[in-house]
Order: sequence, then C-alpha cells, then structure tokens
Amino acid sequence: MIKEWNLLRTIACLSIVFLHSTSQTAVSAGGYPASEAYSVLRVALCYATPTFVILSEIILANRYPDALPKNFWQKRLKWILAPFVAFAVIDALVSYHLNPAVDIGLMIQKNLLGNYEGYFVLIIFQFYALHYLVTKYKIPVSWLLPVSLIVMSLHFQFMEGSHQMIKENLSYLKVPFTAWFAYFAVAYAIGKHYKTVAAALQKYRYFTIAGVAASLAIVYIFYKAGYIGVGSKRLDLFPLTVAVSLFILAWGQRMKGNRVINLISNYSFGIYLVHWQVQRYLASYTAELFEQTYLQVFSLFFITLILSMCIIKLVSLLPGGSYLVGNIQRKRRSVSVPLPKTA
Repeated sequence: MIKEWNLLRTIACLSIVFLHSTSQTAVSAGGYPASEAYSVLRVALCYATPTFVILSEIILANRYPDALPKNFWQKRLKWILAPFVAFAVIDALVSYHLNPAVDIGLMIQKNLLGNYEGYFVLIIFQFYALHYLVTKYKIPVSWLLPVSLIVMSLHFQFMEGSHQMIKENLSYLKVPFTAWFAYFAVAYAIGKHYKTVAAALQKYRYFTIAGVAASLAIVYIFYKAGYIGVGSKRLDLFPLTVAVSLFILAWGQRMKGNRVINLISNYSFGIYLVHWQVQRYLASYTAELFEQTYLQVFSLFFITLILSMCIIKLVSLLPGGSYLVGNIQRKRRSVSVPLPKTA
C-alpha cells in the first residue's frame, strides 16, 4: 500500500474516533462546552468520513483505470458489505441492550438502509458502480467534474428544504451517490492520474497548506452564517475534504514508512465499525473519571482506539472473522513518484 494513502486513511480514522469521542462524552457528561472553537472543531472533523470515501475511489481509479477485474465484486461483498450487514445487526442489538424499548427488527431494517455509522459503505458501493460506468463508457473528467458539482449542489439544496418528508428522511438522504458525486469525480481524476498528481503535489506542497487554511475559513464562515450542524452532509466540507486530502497526499510522500500508521490503516475499516459500539459503553466511565472535558475526550479516544484494535484482532482470528471486521491484511504497493531536486 502506498505510504501516503496509509497516512490519509489513518488520519481520517483517528479524526472519526476523536469526533465521536466528543459526541459520546457530551451524552454522558450532559452537554458540550460553551466554546465556539470547540464547536467549529467538531464541524471540521466531519471531513473524515468523506475522506474515507474519496480515498476508496482514488485507490480504485489508480488500480483499475480502464475496467474492474473479474473477482472485484466477490472480494468487496465478503470484506466490506458483509461487515456492514453484520454491524447493522450488532448496532441494533447494542441499542436494545442499552434501551429494551428499541424495536430490534425495525432498527435493523433502518440500519441496512444506512441509518447507522456504517452508512459510508453504501456510498462506497455506489462509487464502485459509478466507476464501472465511467470506465465502460469512457466518460471524460472534463465533463464529469462540472456535472457532478451541479448534481451534488442540487442535492444539498433539496436536503435544506422545509418539507416535512425531507426533515423526516435526512438520515437516508445522505446515502444516495448524488450527495457525494463531486467527491467521486475529484477522486477519480486524482487516482487515474496519480503519478502526475502526486509529483505536482510534491512540487507545490506548500500551496496545500494555504488550501487547508482557506477551506477551514469557509467552514468557519458557514458556521457563523448559522450552519452549525455537525455531520458530513454539509456542502462546505467538500473543499475542506479535498484540501486536507491533497495536503496529506503531498506531505505524506516525504514521510518514512511507519509501522504504527500502517497498522492503524489496516485496522481502519474495523475501527470505524467497532469504535462507536465501544464508546456507547465506555463513555459514561471516562466521563466520571475526569472533570475537565479535554481529559474526558482524550481518555475516551485513546481507550476506544486500543480496545477497538484488540477486539478486531481477536475477531479476525476466528473462522470467518474477516466477514465481521474486514480484511486487516493488506498487500503493500508502491507508486514511483520523482521527488524534486530542491527540498
């Protein structure tokens, strides 16, 4: 696996766990701190889920720029869709254990439609289908990018409607590919021409810092304008997600291989599915240990990360364990990207 891809996946994974640590701490501690900076940070951390989605297509477009291999769907059904289905059930069972009034059957049905933290898997599978269509019909990026931006913008405008039906189904309206179409187009362009893009990012890597700063400013402007909802279904997260991804892809090329980063990267899919359930049980204990919010959040974050990885390792040793937590053994690949003569 390319080292900057591992770094991007790891940082996105840790951001998700940290964001949810703030959420679960608030549930157990009785609310969020009255801090604008804290609130904006939580909004900005929502870049992480779209980053997972972007990276999936970057890798796909890089490996299969012309067509998908014959065994493509079989592997994804076993190691991506099967864990999604398994945790749709597990999430319902945990909810029932915490609240016996929960209708397990109805909740499983809703979860399978994307009404739990594993919803991004449904988006990724739609990206697989889009990738198949784009490569089969050789749709040019010059056409794909503007159309995808228009479609995604229209989807977000629709989601902001005041109709009662829209309000009641917001959790499902974030699942259709139209809400993520521009992410796909950008990721497809990056992945298909990755050697060229990576070399350019390496050469102009300092500009990626400005890109992150500008995109964070956009998020802050939206926040001050009243868009304070914490979630990935925000249009202002698109430039932030792209900017952060380019920043990490640029500077990650200069990083030496790191075992911890590679390990977390390999476990990232399982961590994404497992950590939410761990935190639902753990947050009340970490909230009682400390009075300060930052200690409550950080303790929940670190303990959750360690416990999640231990659970994933133990489950992976069981027969068929990879169908629950995904494949944690990835082959390493490399892409030759020339470094500039001047550092």
